[in-house]
Amino acid sequence: MFTNLILVLFLCWGVQSFPDGAPIDTCVKDRANQPNHSQHRTQPLSSLPYRVIASSTYYEPNSPVTVTIDGSEPFKGFFLQARSFENNNWIGAWEPAPNTTIHPECASITHADPEFKSRATLLWRAPPNAHGKVYFTGTVLKNYGTFWSNLVAEAPQDPTQLQILG
Repeated sequence: MFTNLILVLFLCWGVQSFPDGAPIDTCVKDRANQPNHSQHRTQPLSSLPYRVIASSTYYEPNSPVTVTIDGSEPFKGFFLQARSFENNNWIGAWEPAPNTTIHPECASITHADPEFKSRATLLWRAPPNAHGKVYFTGTVLKNYGTFWSNLVAEAPQDPTQLQILG
């Protein structure tokens, strides 16, 4: 009986987690960018203890953009996508980084280990024959039941755009 109890607990734990990151279907499911964690739902963005910051929203062919996740509390995971401002399509490619998984089919990157992280620094590369605006959206997970979805990375304003507006 004790062995059966241990087996049931182990199976429940396995069903309750994605220790090696978000699966590819996260890109296309009904609630895009939101984990399927049973009855758990995204937290209000007003309570977000993390910052997701992109070095730019503008890109030239092959230009890099750094995206950083950090905050006042450790986090277990993340899922980020790069999307075009013009048409909302997936765009560009992520560079490999330690303990990450890349889903090139949908220009996304996710954690690849269940360890707590204090910071993640990721590098996205623009398409080779394009220029325009990009935004980074996704989810940061504090733990299995506490996560914030539909985040959009902050980015500095382009000085040429500020001159036009000013």
